[in-house]
Formats: sequence, structure tokens, C-alpha cells
Amino acid sequence: MAYHTTLKAFYLKSTCMRTPLSAQKSSAFKFILLFILITIAVNPAKVLAQTAKSADSAKTQTNINPQTSVKPTYPKVVGYVSFILPLVTASTSTTFNFNGTTTIGFPIGVNVLYSDKFGFSYEFTPNIKATKGTSKMNNILFDPGTMFRFQHGFTIISRLAFDTNGRYGFTPVFNQVYLRTKDINYFVAMSLPARFGNSEASSIGLNLQFGFTFN
Repeated sequence: MAYHTTLKAFYLKSTCMRTPLSAQKSSAFKFILLFILITIAVNPAKVLAQTAKSADSAKTQTNINPQTSVKPTYPKVVGYVSFILPLVTASTSTTFNFNGTTTIGFPIGVNVLYSDKFGFSYEFTPNIKATKGTSKMNNILFDPGTMFRFQHGFTIISRLAFDTNGRYGFTPVFNQVYLRTKDINYFVAMSLPARFGNSEASSIGLNLQFGFTFN
């Protein structure tokens, strides 16, 4: 009987000693949980603001660096071939092509493009003249010039002219690209050649040119 009494007293004492430790652990856990809840409750605006800031930053970065098409790299060199028909030439008299005499030129050249607004063109034009059943290579024209490039494929070229027949002058050219493909651009041009020198009267003409450039 005394043994059981002693055992019961020891059990009760042990229980009383463990309770405060369990209570301390439970209190510590509740305190940590309460601290987390208070932190989240007090700072939701800060958390949301940080999230919104991150989203805005990503959106801004997307706007700064949008996905765009690849732009050409300058300077860019392109070659071209074409043919040109002198339609009419006005001097002391007016001369029309295909009126007993036919003249056709074959301009070939290289365009050096420095930007989408400016370039320089180097062009050589051998001219063939046919009359009374015979034909010959009549002259070669060298006419370099500056290119002023505009939107929609329109270009104004101000060319100088140096001809092997002894004539010289200048030629404003109005060029328009009318068809684009991956490898070739097709163009049409009107030009107004003004010529002087070689003991001849000054003249001005109207030419029509068709050709294509290699991209």
C-alpha cells in the first residue's frame, strides 16, 4: 500500500513538472504564429506595392525593348542593272527617240547606302544607237550622284554627267521602287539630263528608266 502511494505521488509530481514545459512550448508556438499573422496584417499594402512595382518594371522593360523587325545594317552596298530610253531631247531643235534613230542605254551601277535617308550612287551607262539598219556603241556615260531617300521607296538622285562624246552636265533623277521581293527590288525612274560643251548647243531631255537592284 505504501508502495502504490509513493508511485502515485511520483506520477503526480512528474505531471506537474511537465505541464509548464508543454505550456511554454505551446506559448512560444502561438507567439511565433501571432507574430507572423500581425506582420502580414500590418504590411499587406507594402507586399502588394512591391508586387505591383515588379509587374510595372517588367512591363516597362517590355515597352523599352519591344520585339521589332530586323533593320538593315549601314553602310550597305547594293548593285543594280537597268535600261534607259531617251524619250525626247530639246536643244536648237527637238529630237524624239524611235523617229528614224533609236537610242537605248544600259545603266549599271552600285549604290552605297549610308542610312535609310542618304546614299551615294556610282553609275556607268553604255549607249547603243541604231539608225538606217546599222547599230553601234555610241558613247559611255559616267554619272555619279547623291541619293536622298524617302519613305515608300521614293528616291531623288542628283547626278553629275561626264560623257565620252565630250559632253558634260547634270541629271536629276526621280526613282520609285514599285515591287519588292526578298532578293530584288524593281524600280522605275524619270530623269532630266542637261548637257553642255563640245561646241554644241545646250540641251535638256526626258528619259525613262526601268531596272532592279539586288538586295
